[in-house]
Amino acid sequence: QVQLAESGGGLVQPGGSLTLSCAASGRIVSIYAMGWYRQAPGQQRELVAEIIRDGSTDYADSVKGRFTISRDYAKNTVYLQMNSLKPEDTAVYYCNLEDPSTDYWGQGTQVTVSS
Repeated sequence: QVQLAESGGGLVQPGGSLTLSCAASGRIVSIYAMGWYRQAPGQQRELVAEIIRDGSTDYADSVKGRFTISRDYAKNTVYLQMNSLKPEDTAVYYCNLEDPSTDYWGQGTQVTVSS
């Protein structure tokens, strides 16, 4: 079993920054990708950013140029640096780890962008 521990959410004013962290632990056999998804009230969960094991990255169009995903391979930790935050970025952010057979999810961390 794999566990994902998220941290870094909170309340921030528009234009501000936050960094989310997600540390994976447990029986990690092989990681294909790690990433972040988000879900706002009444909306479907959507991909925010992911980083594949070869280092390539993918971002939602709405966050390109503002968010940066990175990974510490030694620590099995993924980070999401979020800059120029907007009220529409408000959501619960979920960490995801994809191995060859299973998707694992964190419990989610709330990000609220409001003045």
